[in-house]
Amino acid sequence: MDVYATDFNVETKSDSSPVTEADLRAHAVIVDGLQRLSPVYPILSEESSPPDFDTRRTWSRYWLVDPLDGTKEFVGRNGEFTVNIALIEGHRPVLGVVGVPTQDKVFVGDVVAQEAYKETGAGRERLA
Repeated sequence: MDVYATDFNVETKSDSSPVTEADLRAHAVIVDGLQRLSPVYPILSEESSPPDFDTRRTWSRYWLVDPLDGTKEFVGRNGEFTVNIALIEGHRPVLGVVGVPTQDKVFVGDVVAQEAYKETGAGRERLA
């Protein structure tokens, strides 16, 4: 959120979508954390160069990351952006985490534990 409060630059990626310093910083922090948590799982992030499909399809388990989903909204400062992380196992999501930084909320869905909850500064609220 440090970048959100500043006059940041907006670059354009090869696919013509915007990218900011916040995208890149969030990517670096998330990738570092996931590599520490589970160093054997590959990480596929919107802000990194993906390995070719033949390599990716052999992955039985990997992290899927969009470090700043809604860069246009981030640039427009309307608060409608999220941080998305999923654990994919057998080509299906088994864990999903969606952070809403402007609202200090994190939503978690865990297929294995069969639960979903919301975390805020006030604590955890079970959703399912």
